[in-house]
Amino acid sequence: MIDVDGQSRGHDSHAGLRTQFTGQLLSPGDAGYDDVRKVWNGMHDRRPALIARCLTAEDVSAAVRYAGTAGLPVTVRGGGHNVAGTAVADGALMIDLSLMRAVSVDLAAEVAEAEGGCLLADVDAATTPHGLACPAGVVSHTGLAGLALGGGYGWLARKWGLTCDHILAAEVVLADGSIVQATPDEHADLLWGLRGGGGNFGIVTRFRLRLRQVGSVHHQVGVYPLDEAARALAEYRVFAENQHPDMHAVGCMKIAGRQDWIPRSLWGQPALFLTAVWLGAPEQGPEAATGLFGKAVPAGSLSRQLTYAELQALGDHGEPHGNRYFTKSCYLGDISPEAAAAFLTSARDVRSPLSSIDFEYLRGEITGVPDAESAFPRRDAPYIYTASAQWTDPAQDAENIAWTRRSVEQLEPWHYGGAYVNYVQDEPAAKVREVYREDRYRNLMALKSQYDPANVLRSNQNIVPARAE
Repeated sequence: MIDVDGQSRGHDSHAGLRTQFTGQLLSPGDAGYDDVRKVWNGMHDRRPALIARCLTAEDVSAAVRYAGTAGLPVTVRGGGHNVAGTAVADGALMIDLSLMRAVSVDLAAEVAEAEGGCLLADVDAATTPHGLACPAGVVSHTGLAGLALGGGYGWLARKWGLTCDHILAAEVVLADGSIVQATPDEHADLLWGLRGGGGNFGIVTRFRLRLRQVGSVHHQVGVYPLDEAARALAEYRVFAENQHPDMHAVGCMKIAGRQDWIPRSLWGQPALFLTAVWLGAPEQGPEAATGLFGKAVPAGSLSRQLTYAELQALGDHGEPHGNRYFTKSCYLGDISPEAAAAFLTSARDVRSPLSSIDFEYLRGEITGVPDAESAFPRRDAPYIYTASAQWTDPAQDAENIAWTRRSVEQLEPWHYGGAYVNYVQDEPAAKVREVYREDRYRNLMALKSQYDPANVLRSNQNIVPARAE
């Protein structure tokens, strides 16, 4: 059995699980244990009592049942990329899906089947050679499951909708170990909850995903010194709110690197970066971007054509595994001159050269999906603002966390309400309720009461069962 401190008394203590399990079981002290327990965010150095590296849905089922018998809390690891480190907890049984990364594509139907441990890169690798993709996030080593279950913003969101909007069906292991298919005809309520309601209704071991046609894109980025950023932000505001469905324009404030296209005077200085991605015919991209860069003329600019797979991987180098991260987001109703000034205040106050402030205009097809079709909240939010602190020295934790909180808090006069659930961390339970709003939260509570009444799956941004309220 398991000791009360979460440590195992030898491998035989897990004999009850080993007889039903085809994957790999790792206990503290086993070779590979320390590597597998690590997650993307280096702030979370936790030691599970047991890691169950699953190969099948039946393995996941066996692990869930065993956790109940052994009295172990459960965490689930897909890509391990959640900023709150929800994949791992001290003394818990980690259900690790990272060996379950197979993807198959039905070209005629434009549909993919992807296992629950897939990274976005796995899906892209299987689909983009055929000119297809599932709209997803902008860092390819992100886990598909965590992203999709919480929403899924990305380059294609304004044109095609969120990742969660592309979940056609799912194979799900429930908290009692049973395996069900969530489809429009079977467990349709569960499918609704999986589309943006977070990951605590069941463990998804396979997704069926609608794909979209993609090709090469025009990618253009301009850089501005902060002294000129207010004017550029005003032009971005006008351009973004009127942009073509094939255009996705985003902004970022960060310390400028030493790339050749960036003026030397900006190297190592906080600067504004505006990026325009044209998803239509690439040759039309330069003209489409002139509405932004022709009016907000940058100090330096980079213009190029990329494959969609290259576009998806652009953010990878900026978010390496093992660094320390703390992220907060909020939705904004507007980027008024006063709100823009608050952006600049945070950019000048940044505490780490690795940190960034990201913002973008949303809407488009995000609002085209009927609100009742998914649990995802706040579809009508105009802008999202995200302060992402990144650093390496644990001694700098407090100042970087404080900078992140301050960056979002000082925008309170322009808050639209709510927050992106995938970025909710270190918050009271009331925050999750506020994110989903009362009616939707009540529906999610009822769903939780039906599928996980004992709240077994509670390590993430949790929806509590109705009776536990």
